[in-house]
Amino acid sequence: MQILPKCPKCGSEYTYEDGNLYICPECAFEWGKEEDNEAVETGLVIKDANGNILQDGDTVTVIKDLKVKGSSDGIKVGAKIKGIRLVEGSDGHNIDCKVPGVGAIKLKQEFVKKA
Repeated sequence: MQILPKCPKCGSEYTYEDGNLYICPECAFEWGKEEDNEAVETGLVIKDANGNILQDGDTVTVIKDLKVKGSSDGIKVGAKIKGIRLVEGSDGHNIDCKVPGVGAIKLKQEFVKKA
């Protein structure tokens, strides 16, 4: 009998195989059998609005007009943000970045897509 690895995100022992992926039924986390990246090791997996996994240094595009506190201007749809940094935010703001014209800011993953 084959012993499957525990889920790196939630630690569940009830993982199962599906092709070249391991899947956790408790938290719906998926990871590759041969995958060796920092996100899987730390358990930090952040996906964009389309479900693509984001990594440090990626370029993303904003998919919705966003208001910025303390500023009359906001971030417009289609704004490209280069060199994002992923952080574990308790309030859902998991992307740390510098937006041109706005400055350093944290964004929620559901408002961006991978470029």
